Parts: sequence; C-alpha cells; structure tokens
Amino acid sequence: MTTLGSGAVLCGLDPLQLPRPLLPHQAAEGFAGGQLLGHLEFLNEGPVEMETAFGSELDGRLFTSLADLTDRNLVTPEEKFYLRTRASRILPDAAGWTVTVDGLAAKQTIAIAELRSMEKPQGLHLMECSGNTRTAHFGMISMGDWAGVPFRELLARLGPSHHATRVTVNGFDSYLANSVTSTPGASWVFTFEELQSAGAFLATRLAGKPLSRDHGAPLRLVVPGWYGCTCIKWVDRITFVDESAAATSQMMEYAARTHQIGSPRLAKEFLPARIDPAAMPVRVEKWRVAGRVKYRVVGLLWGGTETVRALGIRFNPEEEYVRVASLPVPQKTPWTLWSTPWSPAAQGIYTIRLKVMEPASQTRRLDSGYYARSVEIAEV
Repeated sequence: MTTLGSGAVLCGLDPLQLPRPLLPHQAAEGFAGGQLLGHLEFLNEGPVEMETAFGSELDGRLFTSLADLTDRNLVTPEEKFYLRTRASRILPDAAGWTVTVDGLAAKQTIAIAELRSMEKPQGLHLMECSGNTRTAHFGMISMGDWAGVPFRELLARLGPSHHATRVTVNGFDSYLANSVTSTPGASWVFTFEELQSAGAFLATRLAGKPLSRDHGAPLRLVVPGWYGCTCIKWVDRITFVDESAAATSQMMEYAARTHQIGSPRLAKEFLPARIDPAAMPVRVEKWRVAGRVKYRVVGLLWGGTETVRALGIRFNPEEEYVRVASLPVPQKTPWTLWSTPWSPAAQGIYTIRLKVMEPASQTRRLDSGYYARSVEIAEV
C-alpha cells in the first residue's frame, strides 16, 4: 500500500470515513452534526510503502500505518506489526530450535518445546524502533497482544552463579546478503533488575498466533517500555556475565538512537534504553460543521511509566502550548489516542508539536521536536 492509500493523504471526500458514528468525545469537541471531508497530508514525509513487507534480511522493512487508528482498533494485527529486519534466508528451522545457556551458569540447552510449555499470556505491549523516522510516517511503532515466558521465571529456573550480575541475550543474526542499512550482531546486555522491573519475556506468540519468521520465530525477547533494538529476535543463547561485560555491537550501533552519552565501551556504562513519554499527531481531519470548515487533530501518546495528566499542543513556534481537549486519564493501554479541535486563523503551513505538561517528565525526543509534523491549511 502506498502513502496515498494508507489514509495519511485524503484531500477530498473519504467514503471510508463518512459512515463512522461520532464518538461522545468527538461530539463534545463540537463536531456533532458535521461532515468529515477527509484528512490532510503531512508534509515532507515519504512516499514509502505502508503495511506491506519489502526488502529482505537486514534490509527488510514493514511500516505500520497509524493514520486510521481509533479506540476500536488500537491493537496492531500481526501482519501489520512493524518490521525493522526480516528473517535470514539461512535461519534454522523452528522445530529443532534450542537455546544455549552458558557463561556464569551451568551450561545447558533448552528445547523450544520446553519453553513453549511455560508460555503465558503477557497482554498488550508497545514496541518502537529507536530509528523510527518521519520519512516512514513514524511507522516503526506498533502495539501487540503477546504471549511468552516471563524472564523472571526463567532466571529463577536457570540458577546463575552468585558472580553473575547481568545477562546477555543473543539472537541468530547471520545472513546471505550484505546490508546497506544495518550491522549484523543481535545481542544486548541487561541487569537482572532491568529485565524483571520491565516485565520482560521471551515471546512465542503475537496476536494469538505463533510468531512469524519475520517477527522472530520461534522466540524473541520483549522488554516492555524499551526501544525495539533491545527486543532481540531469534533468541538462541543466554549468557550470564558480570560487571566487566563489554557492550555488544548491537548496543554500539544504536548508542546515539537510545540517547547514550557517546558509545560506552562497557555494558554497565549504558543508560537503559527506555522510551520516554512521547506524543505525535497521526491525522488531521477536515470537517464541515454548520457550514464552516473546522479541523480536528488526532494523535498518540505513549512511553514512560506514569500517567500523563495534561498534554500540550501548539501549531506555531511563537504560540504557547494549550491542553489537548480529549486525553483519557489514566491511560489504560501502552498507547493512547487523544484529540483536540483546531480552528486555524489563516491559510498556511503549520507545524504541530506536543509537550507533556503534567507531570514533569524527561521527554528528550519531544523536547527536540523529533515527532513534530507539518500540514498545509488551504481553507479556513
């Protein structure tokens, strides 16, 4: 599907949008009795294929379209869940898959059948690539319904030595083709506390189905609240280490994207790759209400560990932030839809930027304008 077909660009009437009944908060925002005319195009983005896998191996991608998200379809279907890397053409068959445990622990091998017997529902969790970009319409973010093995239970079962303070999770990462976008080497070093406090798990299912090869089958790590670069696919080795463990090539490659200070040599010098609270518009709707044109901005809020009580929005650098009109509090899912009406004063290009107003939070990407998106208003 191209950008033109993804719902991000709708310059006239969109028959798919018109029949949808107005939700209570939309009516409260002043759109009752109105006619939805379409969506505005975000400027300087794409064009790229959306929700269609393309490329292969390390250069394979799938970008999730966010433009048509509603409260009724917040969970990303497995076939539309973003991909940053596709499966290697020499990936071993899942049926005979094993995970080797070594390092500062008794060496052992665990068969995939044994791990699947420990599988439990893990609920809804969001994943975002640290390289999520405007050129891909910020489509490297998705929310899925997962099942797998809690890492807390696995740690207790494997019984690492008392000298072990960290664990390296490694994934199969050998390919036939050389990549122009990525460096092979899928592994990340965590403290035990990081994995346990995040509720990390080895995923075996997504959306009720066994993982696909591209999504890491038969086993991938999921670290809720951390960037996708830490969510190692095709897990085949778990190595227990101590404080002298070096940073892995995966950690070094993503150092800048995960807000590190330089490229630390040791794993213990890395800051956790947690996702700060973040927000962005996903569509700008154009309405006709009582004979007048009116706009409505719909967006996503995600990241962090606290409920955001107030989210601010502005449309020009010289403006003050004002609160978005409709923000669910508390947030009950890993990402949350918000919306607000907008009546631009004049034609022109506007840049929409968000800010967490309450509580005070570390919001590095929001502060930098990373998720700002622009539209052109041709009718007021």
